[in-house]
Amino acid sequence: MTQQLRVGSAVTRSAGQAFAALFRLLKLARPDRPIHSHGLGLAGELTRTGNPAGPSGIDWLDSHGTDQVVARFSRSVGLPQALPDILGLALRISPSGQATPGSGPDPAAGANPADVLFASTGWRLPGRFLLMPRLDVAGATLTTLMPYRGRRGPVLLGLRTRNLPPGSLASGEWELGLYWAKPGGPWRECGELRLRAGTDPGDIPLRFDPLGNQPPGARTYGWARRLRKPSYRAARRPAPPAVVRPLEPERAAEFGATRQETTTRTGRNSMSTVSQLFTSPAADVWRVIADGWLYSGWVVGASRIRDVDAEWPRQGARLHHSVGAWPLVIDDSTRVTAVEPGRSLELVARGWPMGEAKVEITVEDRGDQCLVTIAEDAIRGPGKLMPKALRDPLISARNRETLRRLELMAVGGAGKQKP
Repeated sequence: MTQQLRVGSAVTRSAGQAFAALFRLLKLARPDRPIHSHGLGLAGELTRTGNPAGPSGIDWLDSHGTDQVVARFSRSVGLPQALPDILGLALRISPSGQATPGSGPDPAAGANPADVLFASTGWRLPGRFLLMPRLDVAGATLTTLMPYRGRRGPVLLGLRTRNLPPGSLASGEWELGLYWAKPGGPWRECGELRLRAGTDPGDIPLRFDPLGNQPPGARTYGWARRLRKPSYRAARRPAPPAVVRPLEPERAAEFGATRQETTTRTGRNSMSTVSQLFTSPAADVWRVIADGWLYSGWVVGASRIRDVDAEWPRQGARLHHSVGAWPLVIDDSTRVTAVEPGRSLELVARGWPMGEAKVEITVEDRGDQCLVTIAEDAIRGPGKLMPKALRDPLISARNRETLRRLELMAVGGAGKQKP
């Protein structure tokens, strides 16, 4: 038995580290929230009706009472609304001590706030342990996926929609039934949740901590903690220095993208953006960028330059490059869409059959140093069909290597005229 416990602990710990590595990768594209990056803030009340048919073993769940709730509804991956996604509902429950008349004292009264996370899953076995992408909440069922530990063993929590507001969740009251079940047992209704958006619907900055803030009488199993804690820790770490610099909405509009495409309610740029502080002066870096024949030396993926327009890098100029490794080489071109000499260069880079990408390179002069930033995203072709949560980390990783190569070429004097 001891050996089995050790093996199980090692497996869950390894899985937890794997999830954390994935979160760190996603954080390159989404510094604030690797998943569930955009959400809708809600507030309301949870009325607990107790469990007369038989207690769950969790004090808070088995008692009558009314709790104040702050919630955040979100889509996990952030796919377009027309596509199914994992739906998430995070609750911060503040036991208020307001008991139902005639029910006696509420054992949860005065307890610390509890954070409970629900995700769209199946309702029956084995679906209740599987994440299920859904188009919307109308037909979705939400569960905690992993059980809590109560006095009587493991307990799953679940939510099912009873009534939806017309139009969207921001337009009225969302009513859900609260349920609990043993992992293999039937669901038992034990409460009602009512949520509504504020007068100015939008996202909220609240961070939920289900491992630190647990309902009264509930505990997280050790195996569940080992699975989840590394990911939560990775998600809350500050963004790596090479990913921080959102593009202002005004600059994004100049760049040919709409405000909806490039910003959220918080103003964060949706393009994959990486930055690096160079030890070379801005003039040395710009000299490399302005020489089109050096393009394949620092841009990852470009294998050779076939021709460069004489006016490069003026607006409208092109350089003709090849992408790939011999013999699988694709000939295509890159066009300048805007330029501010010495400071910024905006491009449309083509690489069909993969498609086209918008690229903005900026060089910020800092005396003997400079800050160089590359912002990029797919705009046409198959590359744009890849989910943004998957393509952004790939673009970021490639452009970090591009910045490293560019710095080495600038330090080495590339582009300077020899005496």
